[in-house]
Amino acid sequence: MPQRLVITGRSQEPRARFTEELRHLRSERGLSLRDLAKEVGWDSSQFSKMESGQTLGGPEVVQALDQFYGTPGLLVTLWELAVADPTQFKEQYRRYMVLEAEAISLWHYGGGTLHGLLQTPRYARELLAAGGIGGERLDQQVEARIGRRTLLEGADPPAFRTILSEAALRTSLRDGRAWREQLEYLAEVAERPNITLHVVPFGTGLHGLMSTEVTYLRLLDGRTVAYTENDVHGELVEENGNVERLQRTYDAVRDMALSPAESRKFILRLLEEEPCEPSI
Repeated sequence: MPQRLVITGRSQEPRARFTEELRHLRSERGLSLRDLAKEVGWDSSQFSKMESGQTLGGPEVVQALDQFYGTPGLLVTLWELAVADPTQFKEQYRRYMVLEAEAISLWHYGGGTLHGLLQTPRYARELLAAGGIGGERLDQQVEARIGRRTLLEGADPPAFRTILSEAALRTSLRDGRAWREQLEYLAEVAERPNITLHVVPFGTGLHGLMSTEVTYLRLLDGRTVAYTENDVHGELVEENGNVERLQRTYDAVRDMALSPAESRKFILRLLEEEPCEPSI
């Protein structure tokens, strides 16, 4: 008779499975968190938060743990699955997140805020906190949002186009250094070959997306779906006629926007306007 398969009994949820594997590997070695910190070189509090699920950590620390435990690629793979897991997002966003991960190209218009794929950690934290999220859940949501940025990286990332109202670029963060960091990040990603950034300056005129944030996803099967969002509601639009009408509106806004080269110069001028930290 064939040998019976052994079922681990561990969680099928990616984030929980990642933390369980971290605890299991450390327990097998008979190490305390402090011992692990000495061996790997990170602070013990970092490993404590990772094992409790408060944070997933970054790829560098996970790769270091893989090397230490002799599990090449295992923990990094579990980490990638945990970061990309749509269940960590609010329920109404989960189907969108699944489609976003499958999209071959994305187009976005932001009238008041930046797309999640373009946000720095401190921008995401202030924005999510303004929406009423706090405590451990805030930490997890920031981490989940920043983890999405890997979608635009790697060997074959999807094409991403964003049109930003000047209002989105004038609504700064309370922390001046954090805002400079965000503008610098936008200027940097605008030079990537798969990312196209446009700015719609003040004085351009009224248009059909004034009160709507929208993202279009072109999928592998040739369909395009749209996700629209305002302050209180988000909706996934899949009916062809409605998507086409939204796309025509988007194209009209793009015609009003600055070119990618002019848009990057616009962001660099905003950076020049921001006060620098005094040198010590």
